[in-house]
Amino acid sequence: MQSQQYQQQRRKFAAAFLAFIFILAAVDSAEAGKKEKPEKKVKKSDCGEWQWSVCVPTSGDCGLGTREGTRTGAECKQTMKTQRCKIPCNWKKQFGAECKYQFQAWGECDLNTALKTRTGSLKRALHNADCQKTVTISKPCGKLTKPKPQESKKKKKEGKKQEKMLD
Repeated sequence: MQSQQYQQQRRKFAAAFLAFIFILAAVDSAEAGKKEKPEKKVKKSDCGEWQWSVCVPTSGDCGLGTREGTRTGAECKQTMKTQRCKIPCNWKKQFGAECKYQFQAWGECDLNTALKTRTGSLKRALHNADCQKTVTISKPCGKLTKPKPQESKKKKKEGKKQEKMLD
């Protein structure tokens, strides 16, 4: 009885082993049937790095636009090209459309100048733009007078009711 079970286990193992060998042979032949692609020849170029101009919006002072790139080299096929770009409309344009700054909170109001200021440090410069490391902006302080305290609506209504009763 045990020898029959042993033989059945050996047959199952042999069948599994043969199936495994068959699958390996099929995979190997499928890979061998594929043509090997010749590797592209890496051509060393005498071309220089691209130098990009600032982004010029197509309309207005922000939004979609274009920039021109140039490079030098004796055997360059392409020495000029145009690239699409975008100037975000919420950036501080006075510091350059390609310079993004992280600003601190507004400072206290200077009573002599009636201005408050804050400083921004450079966060990001697009396409190697020439940006200042820190910038300072100022704005008017606004009205410095204290608002008048208003009476509550309930008191106003009561006053009107009393006026009507007197009439």
